Amino acid sequence: MSSTFAKWYDFFMSPLEQRKFKRIRSELLKGASGKVLEIGSGTGINFPLYYNVDTVTAIEPSLPMIERSFTKQKSTVVPIEIVNASAENLPFKDHTFDTVVATLVFCTIPNVEKAIHELKRVCKPDGKILLFEHVKMENTVLSKMQESLTPFWKRVCDGCCLNRETLKEFTNKGLEVETVEHFYKDLFIVAVLRNRK
Repeated sequence: MSSTFAKWYDFFMSPLEQRKFKRIRSELLKGASGKVLEIGSGTGINFPLYYNVDTVTAIEPSLPMIERSFTKQKSTVVPIEIVNASAENLPFKDHTFDTVVATLVFCTIPNVEKAIHELKRVCKPDGKILLFEHVKMENTVLSKMQESLTPFWKRVCDGCCLNRETLKEFTNKGLEVETVEHFYKDLFIVAVLRNRK
């Protein structure tokens, strides 16, 4: 991930974060418990929102993003360790975490299938997966628009894919959906899943 993208990420996301995303994140993260793994922590936008958890281990493959997250890491009420790693190769033992969190990250992960396999491996049996992602829309016209825009969008937004069916990818790998909410005409989903073994 480029240092330029990391530098401007919070600035461009700020209107959405202040309007609705912060509330969505806060409500979602209330469901986190125990030892938490956050996939793709970016600039640390979720860090101040963790409360009733033991620890948070945040993985992020981009060093420029990690550097921008240090300020938020210092202002947290729970211990947060940041690890430079990718979702496809998690440096943790099997069944390590009670909760796995992924917010607006699966759109950029190069190998989604491998990342979900790794996520399942390190999550405890019956552990919880909390997702907030943008996905391919159900409306045919809008989904076709997403398909056509994705090649350009990937170049501009550092690999972000507009047309991923992320929730379907998770359920295809055996993760069980407990709840799902849709926002912005199905562009965004918030889901709670279980790692049934």
